[in-house]
Amino acid sequence: DETLLGGWMKPQEQRTAEELKALQRSNELTDELLAADVLVMAAPMYNFTIPTQLKAWIDRIAVAGQTFRYTEAGPEGLCGGKKIVIVSTAGGLHAGQASGVAHEEYLKLLFGFLGITDIEFVRAEGLAYGDEVRTKAMSDARTHISEQLFAAA
Repeated sequence: DETLLGGWMKPQEQRTAEELKALQRSNELTDELLAADVLVMAAPMYNFTIPTQLKAWIDRIAVAGQTFRYTEAGPEGLCGGKKIVIVSTAGGLHAGQASGVAHEEYLKLLFGFLGITDIEFVRAEGLAYGDEVRTKAMSDARTHISEQLFAAA
C-alpha cells in the first residue's frame, strides 16, 4: 500500500510512525520466510489467479535486497534451499493449461525469482464439477500427501 511503499522509498530518518509500523510488519513476514526451511501454503484459484490475500503477502516478502537482488548478471534469488508445498485448488481443470498461467505458473515464476525451485503442488481440481469429481479430487490430493510428502519425510 501507499504507506509501505512510502516507507521503503524514504531514508530511515524521514519515515513517519505509520510507515515504520508498516515496514515492521513487512520485515516480520520477510524474516519468517527467510528463517523457514519448508513453506506450506494454500493457493485456491480465484478468477484464474491467486487470492488477493496471497498476493498481498507476496508483495510484502518480495523485497529487493532482502529476498532477491539485482546483479550485473541479472536478478538473483536470496531464498534458496527452501521447499514449498502449495495446496492448489480450482473449480475447473487448469493445471498445465493456459487458464492456469496466472495461478500455478505465476507461483513457480515468482518463487523461482526468489531462488526457491523446490516446489511441490498438491492439487484438487474440478471441485465445481459435482460430488463425484470433487470426492475423487480430494481423495487423490490426500493420496498424494501421504504417498509423496510423508513418504519422503
